[in-house]
Amino acid sequence: MHNNNNKKGLVIIYTGNGKGKTTAALGLALRAAGHNLKILILQFIKGTLKTGELKAIEKLKPFVEIEQLGEGFIKFKDGKPVATKEQKNNVLKSFRYACGKIMSGLYDIVVLDEINNLIDYNLLSANEVADIIINRPEKLSIILTGRNASKKLIDIADTVTEMKEIKHAFNEGKRARKGIEY
Repeated sequence: MHNNNNKKGLVIIYTGNGKGKTTAALGLALRAAGHNLKILILQFIKGTLKTGELKAIEKLKPFVEIEQLGEGFIKFKDGKPVATKEQKNNVLKSFRYACGKIMSGLYDIVVLDEINNLIDYNLLSANEVADIIINRPEKLSIILTGRNASKKLIDIADTVTEMKEIKHAFNEGKRARKGIEY
């Protein structure tokens, strides 16, 4: 028996230290495109790298759009993220842009790729992200990816999956591979 709850969008989080968070979100986008849903993927940290997903998604237009908003990876010093002033400004500008896209009503699904990392790095507040999720258009599903998802967002999410690293080729000295990691 189908309940009429299908009109309300879901909040899904892919987190954890294992590989596959963005890949899971992209797989969900691929599935949704097969049903003619409109998907927007906003990548907050990855920037300028011509990834495989960017090239593939070109072929999925007009159903899937992807935009790289970030300015590349954030460096770490003594185990703590050290963002440049430009990166901090970019994060705020990118988040405001994402809020506009979320509230536009143009999409069925919006993926906020790596947004959990920005909250974990104290470059964005979990409260701000929670506010936009809570106030989003009712039919919109939002997917959040990135390590160390905040408790606040986990609490409001409908589905949370943690990717757990058991073994990773990178730790064995194997480099990132085209089509696998990017």
